[in-house]
Amino acid sequence: MNSIALVDCNNFYVSCERVFQPLLNGKPVLVLSNNDGCVVARSSEAKALGIKMGVPLFKIRDLVEQHNIQVFSSNYSLYGDLSHRIMTSLQFFSPVVEIYSIDEAFLELTPNQSNTNYGKEIRRCLKQWIGIPVSIGIAPTKVLAKVATDVAKQSGVGTFCLDQAEAADPILATMPIADIWGIGKRLEKWFTARGISTALQFKQANPELVRKKMGVVGQRLLLELQGISCLPLELIPNPKQETCVSRSFAQAVTTLDELQTAIAFFVSRAAEKLRRQQQTPAVMIIFARTSFFIDQPISISQAIALPTPTHYTPELLKLAQASLKQIFRPHHPYKKAGVIMTGLQSERIVQGNLFEQPRDTERQQRLMLTLDRLNKQFGRETVGFGLLEKQQNWRMKSDLRSPRFTTAWDDLPEVKAGFY
Repeated sequence: MNSIALVDCNNFYVSCERVFQPLLNGKPVLVLSNNDGCVVARSSEAKALGIKMGVPLFKIRDLVEQHNIQVFSSNYSLYGDLSHRIMTSLQFFSPVVEIYSIDEAFLELTPNQSNTNYGKEIRRCLKQWIGIPVSIGIAPTKVLAKVATDVAKQSGVGTFCLDQAEAADPILATMPIADIWGIGKRLEKWFTARGISTALQFKQANPELVRKKMGVVGQRLLLELQGISCLPLELIPNPKQETCVSRSFAQAVTTLDELQTAIAFFVSRAAEKLRRQQQTPAVMIIFARTSFFIDQPISISQAIALPTPTHYTPELLKLAQASLKQIFRPHHPYKKAGVIMTGLQSERIVQGNLFEQPRDTERQQRLMLTLDRLNKQFGRETVGFGLLEKQQNWRMKSDLRSPRFTTAWDDLPEVKAGFY
């Protein structure tokens, strides 16, 4: 019987920063959220200093200076590229790989591979090939593999294997029920009130009680903890139902001209994503809002039903700008804006419009394909549309971002060799 392995990258954002800056190894490191606001990733050394996830940077300035903590803005280009390299490399170890998140993946292993030594080999290769340390848990089911990975990470052994479901019972006996994959704090209160406070007690709970509260999801969770696999690996991701691009502004936006520029940027980025996903939207929603913490916060939005689903950027820009003029309310400090593309369908499905002039879709596709290729080759926004060339004071703050070592020619690391 095949087993499931969960590969989980350790402190992924921090590990990515360390790949090309090895002097960061062993030092406390933090990675910040958009606009350099809050902590979203911590090295083990930073965790040991008591820094919590999500804490605003301004609240820990003294601690950062006292311990010389290295702080970085989020570098999503670097993180996304290294994630892709990891997921591609995992296919060397198993033909069946489910990419669960940017830093986690499930693998199906044969009986001969379902052991600690094979997990150690995967860890060694990923560290050598890409430079990212990982923790690996191997077990009969997905849920137990998550338990095994937590043990591998918290104990520092790196790889942990649960050959049988019963072997997990001593671990589950000390695990709070909230730590079970899929339970969380809200359900924890309900089960604790009924005398079920550990993962083992949940595993041994009355199935009818669990089903009453959690439905079929809870029933599957029980079976998974008992070693019966009922969450198969998802090799083909489900098509996205919507795509959103939004940002908080580094500086508040007060004029229509500035907000138009920001919305144009978001629409262009969303259209690029849709083309990459090979999807078109039926509805585009634009929105903007002020801060929640001012005296009279406001929010503006409008849903635009597209005459024909499309990911052709010029057409989406035209519709977005016209709608924004209708809903814009002057003299307000807008702090966030964005666009949501919804009603997504395959770009191969084209429903014509009886009352609309036929389009030269082939020409539009060639134009967008050329634009996307140029931006991919020479850097994002190398080629764009006129609105995007205006002053962009609203741009996201990322003053502490490291170089994009693997995705920008100008940021490639330099190596100097000397001859003696």
